[in-house]
Amino acid sequence: MQPNSSFSPVERLRRLRETRLGSFVPVLLALAAIWLYFGIALPLWEFWGDQDATSIRFIFLSPRNIYNLFMQSAVIATLAVGITVVLLLGEIDLSAAATAGVCAALLGVLVLAGIPGWAACLIVMAVGIVMGAAQGLLIAYVGIPSFVVTLAGLLGYQGLMQKILPTGNLNIGDPFVRAIARILVPDIWGLLLATLLVVAIAALALRRQAERKLRGLELDTATTLWGQVAFFAIIVFAAVLTMNAYRSVPLLIVLLTGVTAIVGWVTTSTPFGRSIFAVGGNAESARRVGMNVKRIRVAAFGIVGLLAAIGGIFGASRYGSVSYTAFAGGSLLLESIGAAVIGGTSLFGGRGSVWNAILGALVIGSLGNGLDLSGASAADKLMFSGAILLLAVAIDALSRPAGNGQR
Repeated sequence: MQPNSSFSPVERLRRLRETRLGSFVPVLLALAAIWLYFGIALPLWEFWGDQDATSIRFIFLSPRNIYNLFMQSAVIATLAVGITVVLLLGEIDLSAAATAGVCAALLGVLVLAGIPGWAACLIVMAVGIVMGAAQGLLIAYVGIPSFVVTLAGLLGYQGLMQKILPTGNLNIGDPFVRAIARILVPDIWGLLLATLLVVAIAALALRRQAERKLRGLELDTATTLWGQVAFFAIIVFAAVLTMNAYRSVPLLIVLLTGVTAIVGWVTTSTPFGRSIFAVGGNAESARRVGMNVKRIRVAAFGIVGLLAAIGGIFGASRYGSVSYTAFAGGSLLLESIGAAVIGGTSLFGGRGSVWNAILGALVIGSLGNGLDLSGASAADKLMFSGAILLLAVAIDALSRPAGNGQR
């Protein structure tokens, strides 16, 4: 074996990305760079360049803006979590945003028809599962590539949303639906929930360590294990304390965290989740060891449909309305896929994390928010977002082990 000093930079990047800690280092560095630039460097530059300025305005890092940033990124993050599941398979879903739009439009029609908000939410989640699973059936059993199926779904669901919303917009005043984004968790409860989340993450980490020891696999060092838990705790408590400083933690963020935790547990701690990684790593090998690859693909696309429906509910609650532009006609799809990829999920399958997708959504949201505050144009936002996405894909391609991704 060659000594470590002989490893090329690309080989070191590959080894870093293979570790659990290194999988989210790039997205954290990107997020830190964006926050430092818009939160500290830019305000200082503007202060020094303006002789009439009397104080430095740290608007980007203010509790109010951080609160709004989390709320703005919630829908993107929800869809990104779902898209991460199919990316782990080495597939793609181009219809997620349109599915969210159809479900949100259906939600608005149902509540206007007099159906209670909670029942309407359950109905649209079931519809989302059916929409996603239907595409999965075509991909798995008919053999049509996911790109083609979901592209057709994108176009078809866009047309369906226009049919449901002839005017292109529908206001939603149902108290239950609106309360999802309006209810604030008391400060003490927010801290308690943060504590429970950190304890759950620590317990899962210890359980995973015990399972690896039982199977004779290589174990993480105590420093690595508890360092990850401590770092996660710092992020969680910093977010909660910052939002408490402005208002409180919104119920919407609590629900998003809960959904992500469930999907994260399913993908990392259940036989089904491990089979997703196995199929994404090498579908033929997974088939030979007895995994039902077709059913796994259908189930994964059903999960994306469910997450898209939940994203549609979150969007309808936050906006108080449903519009074609906000879901199917805007940049929601590209931002959601971008968030998943920027979060480190491989386009070639077999590697990624739903928690990283949340960080990727924050990168996308922070970039847009910072450019808005600095007065940048929509064209600038698109160019910067494209550059970051391209950089993330390049890092993924360089860090992919040789031979991986051959389908």
